[in-house]
Amino acid sequence: MPTLREAAVWSAAYVGVALLFGLGVLVVGGSGPGSEYFAGYVTEKALSVDNLFVFLIIMTSFRVPREDQQKVLLFGIVFSLIARTGFILLGAALINTFAWVFYLFGLVLLLTAGNLLKPSDDESEAADNFIVRIARKVFHTTDYYDGDKLFTVHDGKRAMTPMLLVMVAIGGTDILFALDSIPAIFGLTQDIYLVFTATVFSLLGLRQLYFLIDGLLDRLIYLSYGLATILAFIGVKLVLHALHENNVPFINDGEPVPVTEISTGLSLGVILGVLVVTVLASLLSPAGRARNAIGNARRHATAYLDAEYTADPEERERIFRLLLDERETIVALGPKYKQQVRDEPELMELLERARDSHDAAVERGEAPPAGPSKLIPPR
Repeated sequence: MPTLREAAVWSAAYVGVALLFGLGVLVVGGSGPGSEYFAGYVTEKALSVDNLFVFLIIMTSFRVPREDQQKVLLFGIVFSLIARTGFILLGAALINTFAWVFYLFGLVLLLTAGNLLKPSDDESEAADNFIVRIARKVFHTTDYYDGDKLFTVHDGKRAMTPMLLVMVAIGGTDILFALDSIPAIFGLTQDIYLVFTATVFSLLGLRQLYFLIDGLLDRLIYLSYGLATILAFIGVKLVLHALHENNVPFINDGEPVPVTEISTGLSLGVILGVLVVTVLASLLSPAGRARNAIGNARRHATAYLDAEYTADPEERERIFRLLLDERETIVALGPKYKQQVRDEPELMELLERARDSHDAAVERGEAPPAGPSKLIPPR
């Protein structure tokens, strides 16, 4: 697992390469292609961060051991690149053959924007997609990991391990995200070279970015609203473009409709503006800090209690120290958010179990003392 410093350096390096490439496009191709590339890159990068959030949910739901998460992330990113490349080629072929595809792409983005605004009560559904459910029914699977093996022997029979199911879940999620992201970037540019390069650069460095912002993702409480706004904006842009290039017989007798099109420069400005407002509002709000702390506390407590997550005593102690840090954050936010924790019985029970487990480890001399009640926020 990379350190925070290594993750920061590599993430900055990948973003730097993408920006340098964009400057090259700007110098060689002019302001038009340059603006299209940057608009596409920023949009795809934002959608990729949302993809990382789903990866986090999946790996938490499947209790992927910390030491094996890099391999799962690498698979997810490679599969995402393959899926999006396929959809880029398909999208380009459809656009070149059927002008009405712009209407379809616009509708897809508007529907996706609406879905992002719908509340989701059960995050575990992201890890329980249709493909995983079919795999569990058809194939013999185990409930435990065997290192990083995809298959093992259980009760004398060859069986799939949860590691393979994790990768199936990640792959299914990648396909769904490709269905959203490719129409979005085609709404900003139809240049296949720019579409492909912006998509590739947005995916590079995601593995390092995951470990850099792990724990921050939950804090971006308004990210879904920002992404919904961006996708809806691009959806409208696509519909306007489709009307401008219209050849559908039952719309204006198959003739182009005289509508105002949204320029790429305006698109880039709107995308950047929405993302800046979304991120700042999330990071500066007490609700965002509280949600981040509560989400991290739940995840760290689960990991601490899960023997399969890691067998390293130092890693377990690191996780418990992170739990204490989240507790201090919640206490500092005031009575409202302390009560919010106490109003969640499952979370309280989880924290109490983690506290009792750590106290037992202290008695056995396996961990340094942290105080018998330090983990539970005071009233």
